[in-house]
Amino acid sequence: MDLKSHWQHLAQHDLGATTIEFALSLVLHCMLLLGVMEASLGVYAFHFTAEAAREGTRYASVRGSSCAGSSSACPAQSSDIQTYVQSLVYPGINPAAMTVTTTWSAYPSGTACSPSSSCNNPGNLVTVMVSYKFPFSVPLLPSNVWAVTSSSAMVISQ
Repeated sequence: MDLKSHWQHLAQHDLGATTIEFALSLVLHCMLLLGVMEASLGVYAFHFTAEAAREGTRYASVRGSSCAGSSSACPAQSSDIQTYVQSLVYPGINPAAMTVTTTWSAYPSGTACSPSSSCNNPGNLVTVMVSYKFPFSVPLLPSNVWAVTSSSAMVISQ
């Protein structure tokens, strides 16, 4: 058997190996692509929690004990702020997986107090913390839930 016919014989028997290698590499590349897409959604969820915390803090800061002219939640309580933040519409975000915690404190001393007329006064500090349970799932890997948390604080203006 000459060298040329030897290589032709080997090439004829390696056709199936190429198909298997392609299938395995395709699966790995698809997993990588889906993983990158899911990680991008995780970054989006982090951005959402930061924006939702800022929006909730802004909402609470203009609805203090001396607010006037607002048709709802004046002064704002924790439940009002949670309802407002959960009503924000962000594509792909499940409001049921979100937790909103609001705390008021005397400013600048930082002593915590419960929501009352003395804590909700202009010049005091309101802090809103938003937690979101992001379901992270990539094919062929176990599913996880990432807890994404962000908080924002602002001085009450009204």
